Amino acid sequence: MAYETEDNKTQYCFPAINSSCIKTKRSTYEYNIMYVFFSLLSVWTVFLNLLVIISISHFKKLHTPTNMLILSLAVADLFVGLIVMPLEAIRLIETCWYFGDTICRLFILILGLLLNTSLSNLVLIAVDRYVAVCHPLLYPQQITMTRTMIIICVFWFCSSAYNVSLIIITSQRKYTCYGECTIITTFALIIIDLFLSFLFPCTIIITLYLRIFYVAHQQVKVINSLMRSGKHLTEGSVRRKSESKAALTLGIIVTVYLFCWIPYYSLTLTPNTRMTSVIAYFMLWMLYINSALNPLIYAIFYPWFRMSVKHILNLSKVFKTS
Repeated sequence: MAYETEDNKTQYCFPAINSSCIKTKRSTYEYNIMYVFFSLLSVWTVFLNLLVIISISHFKKLHTPTNMLILSLAVADLFVGLIVMPLEAIRLIETCWYFGDTICRLFILILGLLLNTSLSNLVLIAVDRYVAVCHPLLYPQQITMTRTMIIICVFWFCSSAYNVSLIIITSQRKYTCYGECTIITTFALIIIDLFLSFLFPCTIIITLYLRIFYVAHQQVKVINSLMRSGKHLTEGSVRRKSESKAALTLGIIVTVYLFCWIPYYSLTLTPNTRMTSVIAYFMLWMLYINSALNPLIYAIFYPWFRMSVKHILNLSKVFKTS
């Protein structure tokens, strides 16, 4: 895709088109390093999330409402690594969009869908943990596999409808040059999207987790006092301690996610004239890299994930040797 020109001659994304965008010059070394890095990042993201998906889908013992939410989050992260990262990397490295207007709109639609769905899954995870920790007796009756699957499908559909409507509303586009993929929108629409896609769900998540950690802390104190006094722990006490540990793990996932999201929305509210392209792309890629971090958090904190990965890898070795 690169066009070879003399050093003192300007490069264009589409030399045959007068209104073409100017292409940033890069050395062969820069091209190779950047393509290798982003290719490895994309493959790593797809591979790790695929392990999560296979683990939860294959092993029936992992078919729980909480794991179904983690599965939905892993699917969104998988598509970020499979679709978003490669196209965004090409746009970053080449500084040009070579795939046309239709693919551009589809790319922005998919990007918005995956980001909204990921945050929706975190809201559902927070609700799931809230009921499990704060209302343990109601959890088996209120949070069932059937209800969880239906709610996941509803949220995916709502995210799709919301992003399709945004694409339709921002159908009027204004190019500064030919070879870019951007959608110009109004400040009012940005604020509405900020509230619906970030502030409102994040407020729910933070509020629920503050309540979860308070209740979990009180439960752990009671359980520890029982253990010190030598009293026998009931099955319910052990389960509540396990639920509290799960809530802490998922709280870490949410914290990392929000840490990656905040720079992205700071980018949307900052005038482009006041931010260098390097900083802007760094803040944007922090959001994408989060899709590769979630499986690492599972691997560190979830024994079931480590065990299932071992089973999957051992099974693959058996097929290779047979």
